Amino acid sequence: MDERLRFVARLLEGEKMAVLCREFDISRKTGYKIFSRYKDSGLEGLTDRSRRPYRQGCQLPFPIEQLILQVKREHPSWGAPKIREKIRRKHPDIQLPAVSTVHAVLHRHGLVNVYRPRRCSHKAQGTPLSRPLHPNELWCADYKGEFMLADRRYCYPLTVSDAASRYLICCEALSSTQASLAFTVFERLFRDFGLPRAIRTDNGVPFASPNSLFNLSRLSVWWLRLGIDIERIQPAHPEQNGRHERMHLTLKKEATKPAAKNFLKQQERFDRFQHIYNQERPHQALGMKYPAELYVSSSRPYKGLSDLEYPFHDRTITVSNCGRICIGRRKINLSTVFAGQNIGIKQVSDQVWLVSFMQYDLGFFDHETDRVTSAENPFGAKVLPMCPE
Repeated sequence: MDERLRFVARLLEGEKMAVLCREFDISRKTGYKIFSRYKDSGLEGLTDRSRRPYRQGCQLPFPIEQLILQVKREHPSWGAPKIREKIRRKHPDIQLPAVSTVHAVLHRHGLVNVYRPRRCSHKAQGTPLSRPLHPNELWCADYKGEFMLADRRYCYPLTVSDAASRYLICCEALSSTQASLAFTVFERLFRDFGLPRAIRTDNGVPFASPNSLFNLSRLSVWWLRLGIDIERIQPAHPEQNGRHERMHLTLKKEATKPAAKNFLKQQERFDRFQHIYNQERPHQALGMKYPAELYVSSSRPYKGLSDLEYPFHDRTITVSNCGRICIGRRKINLSTVFAGQNIGIKQVSDQVWLVSFMQYDLGFFDHETDRVTSAENPFGAKVLPMCPE
């Protein structure tokens, strides 16, 4: 009250509003509101006003609240929508509260069972594996097992090879398996060598995410946007990526024992190994040819991402940073791996919508739920026979 009096008094003395608001650390909107109340009501307008809301949506007349509880006691398994409808039919002259208000009454009296939702976990599965015959039909990517450098830091080598020619495209010494580091490496590879038709990986991070739809990760979603197919081996079946794993054995023997002093020295060893492996080491599976004699860069250049549009869907929506589809005031949980991506929404039946990403159908949501129920795996996940290498 005293502060408002001093503020108004100095305004009446001719001081400027903006200067005073800065001095009193209030916004100009608040300053004009205080001065307007003084002009309308005098000193009484500067007193504190009640902060009680004009309307309390969940406050009901006592008889109506008791009626809700009575119906709940008669039908313990009923929820708020059924109770409200029962009251509407029995007492059509009563002004009915909203379903959320009925639910609030039940919750306040301890008549609602609160369940903690279980974290959704999708079991990893393999995908159909191809048998490449030409360069860039299939790249194989993996992290060779971490090892400690002489400076007591762990090194996580990210390796990428061409399955048909056995050409070692990349062997990068990284400090972790974080997706941000993998993004940087793959973007450089795509600029230098072009885009492959498919990439084969295991089910670990950052290539897959155990808690997202179909185990997709941000990295694999980016690959899909670039037109690259995803191939995943079955869990606990490294032989399905045998060509790449065999290269890891050679890499371990020739470039990691003993480990180098630091990341820079270790990367020098990897670069030397990559040169020898590609251009000096005859490969028995290639008829004793060098991988560099067979490999050529891809004819598909890397041009970045174009905007996604869905002309055959009802709406095109950009997924929020928290992985939600926002439709008006409704927020449908999808997955954070699609954050920033455009998805298509199409109504397929009464109050049921289909969610699509590119040409893939991800799942469905209805008018009641706030989570997308996954559809059949569009990437053909199934149990596969071993792919001999």
